[in-house]
Amino acid sequence: MRSESETQFDDDPFGIRVAERLKRLPPYLFGKINKLKHDQRQAGVDVIDLGMGNPTDPPDPLVTEKLREAVEDSRNHRYSVSQGIANLRKEVAKRYWKRFGVRLDPDREIIACLGSKEGFSHLCLAMMGPGDTAVVPAPSFPIHVYAIVLASGNVIAIDVRDPSKFLERVAYTCEHLYPKPKLVIANFPHNPSGTCIEQDFYAELVKLAKKYDFYVISDFAYADIGFEGYVPPSFLATPGAKDVGVEFTTMSKAYSMAGWRIGFCAGNPEMVRALGTIKGYYDYGIFQAVQIAAIIAMRHGDQAIDALTAEYQSRRDALCDGLERIGWPIEKPKAGMFVWTAIPEPWAEMGSIPFAMKLIEEAGVAVSPGRGFGEEGEGHLRLAIVENAQRLRQAVRQIDRCLRSDEGA
Repeated sequence: MRSESETQFDDDPFGIRVAERLKRLPPYLFGKINKLKHDQRQAGVDVIDLGMGNPTDPPDPLVTEKLREAVEDSRNHRYSVSQGIANLRKEVAKRYWKRFGVRLDPDREIIACLGSKEGFSHLCLAMMGPGDTAVVPAPSFPIHVYAIVLASGNVIAIDVRDPSKFLERVAYTCEHLYPKPKLVIANFPHNPSGTCIEQDFYAELVKLAKKYDFYVISDFAYADIGFEGYVPPSFLATPGAKDVGVEFTTMSKAYSMAGWRIGFCAGNPEMVRALGTIKGYYDYGIFQAVQIAAIIAMRHGDQAIDALTAEYQSRRDALCDGLERIGWPIEKPKAGMFVWTAIPEPWAEMGSIPFAMKLIEEAGVAVSPGRGFGEEGEGHLRLAIVENAQRLRQAVRQIDRCLRSDEGA
């Protein structure tokens, strides 16, 4: 006899009984793409993978050397603390002050996470429940939607590609929805679209949060990767931001420490405390050697970040200039590590998933189909600038040959 909280998971090959929350998750739209990419590589194809924002550059040698040193200290192999060691949290506070002019209390307003994705998901679990609603930017980075779903909340997706209209629609939603949204998710530079904002956007968002009594979670994963003088603004640098929300940052991107799984939540002390309560039940903290190495990265990593940002800009230019030359509609992103582009004619009518599969099979280039980021992403592709400039130019040549062969058929 199945309980009401359990159901048959239709797509599960083992036929086990699973929680109802899993039924709310849609089929994994990237699954076919990933399988095809795997099959092509098994067949010996050198697939140029622009599908995932997975940095290929190593961390600064200073950081890996500190990790090696810390690993050899037997004291670092014990359980750590779930909120992060004190010196790490102090270093995050120093960095916020140095970079954004934001004062943070390391003990009450900062917590370390197993990457920002884990922290975001557990904060949603701490704050959302049945009947609660969150506004998320669309096209949507999947975890922004499914962390809400897994917390039994409801999602309203609002197109974020025109930031002023996004704010207008947030206000409209708060005026006309009952109960009002409990959370609004911000994500700038935006993944996947690359949309960027200035500080005045956050000033207006804070006003709306106070007027309509909602909380804000800012996903600031690309805080350090801005091009041609653009500096992505921090939500927490807005007066009153800590009254209504928190911000997640990560060491995955600018520090090339993606596999190390270390990020931070900072801001409103009660939200930080709520996250800490959940995490206290789930984990014993990040491996202490990783935390010690992260301190060194933040203390001495500015030069490495500048060099890496310059490298990403060079890659962006190589990819965008190449795609523009072969007739693709391109707008260069001001920040982040993705290029978001409409599928060119006459292939747009194929749909983004079949077109992405075509590029893997016929061009040997893997990309992310826009449909994987929700309905608003259909007709577009996301391309990660994680390969070097030479490989990106090669990807463009292979795409061009593939599509030209269609035109000549």
